[in-house]
Amino acid sequence: MVVSPDQASVNERKRPTTTPQRSHQEVADELRDRIRSGRLRPGQRMPTQAELAVEFGVERGAVRQALRILQSEQLLANVSKGSPATVAGPSGPSLDVRPEPTMVGLAPRIAAAFQAPHVEIDALCLTSISLTMAIGEPLRQIHAGGLKPAKVDVRVLLPSRDIDLAFPAPVEGGDEGGHVHRRWLDQRNAQGQVLRHNLRMLRTTHGIDVRVEFRALPFTPPVKLYLLNGSEALFAYYTLTQRREEIGQEYLEMWDAQGTQSMLFPFHSGDGLRDTTFVEQSHLWFNALWETISQDLKLNPGP
Repeated sequence: MVVSPDQASVNERKRPTTTPQRSHQEVADELRDRIRSGRLRPGQRMPTQAELAVEFGVERGAVRQALRILQSEQLLANVSKGSPATVAGPSGPSLDVRPEPTMVGLAPRIAAAFQAPHVEIDALCLTSISLTMAIGEPLRQIHAGGLKPAKVDVRVLLPSRDIDLAFPAPVEGGDEGGHVHRRWLDQRNAQGQVLRHNLRMLRTTHGIDVRVEFRALPFTPPVKLYLLNGSEALFAYYTLTQRREEIGQEYLEMWDAQGTQSMLFPFHSGDGLRDTTFVEQSHLWFNALWETISQDLKLNPGP
């Protein structure tokens, strides 16, 4: 059958046009707007993943990724394949704001942050021991195939090797031979190297876009701070105690802080004006330190 040019033009106009499928990030953005505007209220059950997939015209995998993003931002609770998620609220199960020791409170928050497709972690600390330990579980899940973020960005601020540390420091003053400083520096470098190596391996073994950066501060931080995915801040004080440590085959009384036991206070963007402002100001403070008085840091034992 021969089709005339006019008929071909008519047929062309009748063909349905295809609409580009939304990304999981766009789905997350729309659901986030509904939650923050009050259209979805605290405690309200979300539509099922199948219903959301139909509404947004996307695959269920995209819906699942979007829900995980909102869970990492503390906007949803009970995200699973078996039942609809619930909009989190001040008394919701995902918003437990009690302070906890760093190694109790940090690990689950890092694991939740890795649910997002783009993981962003900023940390200010003394040695990065807590961060290196806490990041172990999400790395295990990635290697086991349970997680696969597309991108991971980690920035860490640590004290410079060139300063006289306020702590750890001998009680009697003076660090003859530099034993206390050397012990801290060895810990700082070793933990940083392990953290960097473990994260960079994700690029080699799983094709994840990874960036890990370290910069040095010209002062001893009296607090530790972790910023997760732009929506969460975890804050703790370094509390000094006197303790006896074996250094260089002799025991030395020193002032030091057990950072893994420091009580970690969580703040979530969207949990009221106080928390939202604290998260925003913490990001501004961290970025200001990063971009102004900090310098490139080399994790090596050289002079």
